[in-house]
Amino acid sequence: MANGGPVEHGYPHLETVRAAVTALYRRLSYDTIHQFTSSVVPADVAFCDTDDLHLGVQRVARELVRHFRLPQARMIVAFRAMEHAANVELTAGPEYFVELNDRFRTHRRDIGAALAHEIMHIYLHRVGLSFPGTRDNEILTDTATTYLGAGWLLLDAYREDAASSQKLGYLTPEEFGYVLAKRSLVFGEDPSVWFTSAQAYTAYGRGLERARDDERQPPLTAAGWAGRRRYARDRRHAQDQGSAAAGDVPYRFVPDSPGALRVTFACPTCHQRIRVPVRGRVRARCALCRTVLECDT
Repeated sequence: MANGGPVEHGYPHLETVRAAVTALYRRLSYDTIHQFTSSVVPADVAFCDTDDLHLGVQRVARELVRHFRLPQARMIVAFRAMEHAANVELTAGPEYFVELNDRFRTHRRDIGAALAHEIMHIYLHRVGLSFPGTRDNEILTDTATTYLGAGWLLLDAYREDAASSQKLGYLTPEEFGYVLAKRSLVFGEDPSVWFTSAQAYTAYGRGLERARDDERQPPLTAAGWAGRRRYARDRRHAQDQGSAAAGDVPYRFVPDSPGALRVTFACPTCHQRIRVPVRGRVRARCALCRTVLECDT
C-alpha cells in the first residue's frame, strides 16, 4: 500500500502478469473463467461514511465471497495498525478471517478493494494456484482479482496529486489497467464507467493501448507495416539458415519438416505459446483460451 509515498508506474512486472493470466487459464479452464463474465458492480460494494463500519464490512465481504463463488461462511474482519493494507489467514475454514489496516476505518470507500485482494488469496489457496516467492504470488493475486472481475476496485483506489498519493496492490496503475483491458477485450465490458478516480481512468487508457498492442504483433494479420516488414526480413533469414532466433521480437522460427519452418508466438489473449506453419495465411485456434487468430506467416 502506497500511502503518501511515491507510486511506481510503467510495466516492471509485465512478464509475471502475463504468466499469471496463462496460469489462470491452465488451472481454472476456459469454462471456469467464463463464469466471471460480469464484474462486481459499484452498488454491491458501495460503502459510505454513514454506514455502520462492521455491518458494512460484513456486507461487502459477503458480496465478494459470492462473486468469487467461494463457500458461504462466517467472515470475521478486524482492524489493526499494520504496514500493509490487509492480511488474511489461509486456513481450511469454515470461517474466513481478514485483518484490515486501521486507516480503512476512515477511508471506507476503499474497503472493497482491500477485501477483494484478500478474498482472492483464499480463492487461489483453495484451487491450489500459487507462484513461488512473495512478490510473484502477490502479482498473481492482483492479476487474478482483476481478471476475474473485482480488480477495477483496486485500480479505482489509486489517487495521486502533488500533495498526496494512495495505491493498493502490487501492480502499477498501468499494469492494473492492462489486465482490466485484457478482461474487457475478452468479455466486452467497459470498466471505465465505474471509476471515481481520474488517475485510474488515465491508467486504464494506457493499459488498454498496451493490451491492444498485443493484438497487433506479427504474425497476426493486424500487425502494422513496420512489424510486418521486420517479420518478412526475419523469415527470409530463417529460411536461408534453416532456423533462427529472431532476436528481440515476440516470435521465433523453429524447424519443422525438412525445408519447412514453424513460427511460435504468444496468444494475445492468454499468452500461451502457439506454433503454426510458415506458409502464408493461416487461421489458428488457441487450445487454452479458444481464441481464433488470423495469421499471415
